[in-house]
Amino acid sequence: MYFNIEEELKKLPAKPGVYIMHDDKDNIIYIGKAISLKNRVRQYFQNSRNLTTKIQQMVARIQYFEYIITDSELEALVLESNLIKEHRPKYNTMLKDDKNYPYIKVTVNEPYPRILFARQRGKDKAKYFGPYTSGKAVKDTIELIRKIYFTRTCNRNLPKDIGKERPCLYYQIKQCKAPCQGYISEADYRESINQVLEFLNGNYSLVTKQLEQKMNEASENMEYETAAEFRDLLNSVKQIAQKQKITSGEIEDRDILACATAGDEAVVQVFFIRSGKLIGRDHFYLTGVELEPKSSIMSSFVKQFYAGTPYIPRELILSEAIEDQEIIEEWLSKKREQKVYIKVPVKGEKEKLVELARKNASMVLQQDSEKIKREEAKTVGALAEIGELVNIPGLFRMESFDISNISGFESVGSMVVYENGKPKRNDYRKFKIKWVKGPDDYASMYEVLTRRFTHGLKEEQELKDKNMSSDFGSFNRFPDLILMDGGKGQVNVALRVLDELKLNIPVCGMVKDDNHRTRGLYLDNKEIPLDRNGEAFKLITRIQDETHRFAIEYHRQLRGKTQVHSILDDIEGIGDARRRALMKHYQSIDEIKAATVDELALVETMNKRSAQQVYDFFH
Repeated sequence: MYFNIEEELKKLPAKPGVYIMHDDKDNIIYIGKAISLKNRVRQYFQNSRNLTTKIQQMVARIQYFEYIITDSELEALVLESNLIKEHRPKYNTMLKDDKNYPYIKVTVNEPYPRILFARQRGKDKAKYFGPYTSGKAVKDTIELIRKIYFTRTCNRNLPKDIGKERPCLYYQIKQCKAPCQGYISEADYRESINQVLEFLNGNYSLVTKQLEQKMNEASENMEYETAAEFRDLLNSVKQIAQKQKITSGEIEDRDILACATAGDEAVVQVFFIRSGKLIGRDHFYLTGVELEPKSSIMSSFVKQFYAGTPYIPRELILSEAIEDQEIIEEWLSKKREQKVYIKVPVKGEKEKLVELARKNASMVLQQDSEKIKREEAKTVGALAEIGELVNIPGLFRMESFDISNISGFESVGSMVVYENGKPKRNDYRKFKIKWVKGPDDYASMYEVLTRRFTHGLKEEQELKDKNMSSDFGSFNRFPDLILMDGGKGQVNVALRVLDELKLNIPVCGMVKDDNHRTRGLYLDNKEIPLDRNGEAFKLITRIQDETHRFAIEYHRQLRGKTQVHSILDDIEGIGDARRRALMKHYQSIDEIKAATVDELALVETMNKRSAQQVYDFFH
């Protein structure tokens, strides 16, 4: 498709909307919004503009752009958020985490209300408490409420269904007062629910006094087991009360947000404050932030995070001012159906909370960067070591092959793929051996490699004929290095296949010692030793283990389908009686393979002819 950027820039309307940038493979690489599409999009292509390195790289890849006109900047903001979430463009600052926060739902609109776990805040007449950062904490709190206030858990339609069915198990274990049987009046049950609402609003003093009183009464009556139960409930309430620390004399719901950056990564820490209490905190990772100002990072986070969360607090307290603050406030206010304020404090209690959130974000990022460094040493660093050992600069993709069988029965081949030092499981492949009969690993490997690369060449040609990118294929992506599970013999098989198909790909054998442990690589008729303490050795070992695992797992699946089958069944002239006699006389298939014709002939039911047939099969 021919697209003249200069000409298309002249056609841009001076209206609000969303613009979408594409690269030469038709991938969406950037999505943005604008008050005026004409002014905003043209800025990317003006040399006088001070663009960041990241944006310069993005602009250099733009093949064409498209745009969607909206009626207002607010509509553009909503559309931008939705499109970014759907397409996840490479050059947008992206929120990596997509988390859901649960609520406690009290169905106060019912005559006999229930206390429920809810994933979303519905637009109904129920009361919602939260969101909470821990699903387990919500379930524990609901269970505690049931034990203290004896609330029902059933879905029965009360009072319509009162007396229609017998009471459930919770009544038997004294955790429900059976409103389904009319054993408690609607007024008394509603009083219990009112106490539940007080509890969820943070008023713990009443319930702690009640539990202390019941514990003491049970103890005085020498009902020690009952007293212990009340003691445990009391401790649970105190733990919840301790976690919900008072952070402010005000009762507004607010989120405290601060970010920290390092290279291309950023972390935003969020403190969730509800009714003046800190009910939890969480952190979120963003990528593609290199050289981005924190104001831009925070703006991207706010738009992506609050587009997905069902609850919007009254205030967002941020560590720095953000772009488009007024329009984002308008958007959040519409979602909340009540005015939302975005503030950046410079002093006082709120500023201290922001600073605390910033310190937490920095700590998380530091811990994560150390983890990333360790991970890079195990993957990218190890790959660089291997590339240096085998003299392949820029080594990226490696494919490893193995054959698995039980003395030749149901032979299978496995192909595992590592890219940038990490397994790429979508590209793993299984091969059921079709051309080879009996236990011949070399012939089986020849079949696997021939099928793999023949398929790849065919797919490559089909994509060329259709003028399609190689990204649309799977087998057509050839490795920078082939790893064979074995030494010289397996390497020679691979080289023979590549030579026949006129492919030039380096091949290494993964050589093992007498204890079946990796000791080096076999390349160009010589062995390259590996440092057992080096990352290259560890990566090669992981690849070898993964190749074995994948092959054996596939073989196990096939064995499960065929159930009991012996390699001896495949030998002509060996029936059930002789097979059982051979397995009774010898401890394993390997012992049968090692036996001479004369030794085999001595086995019960065997003769010279059948012994020769067994010997010939294995040799």
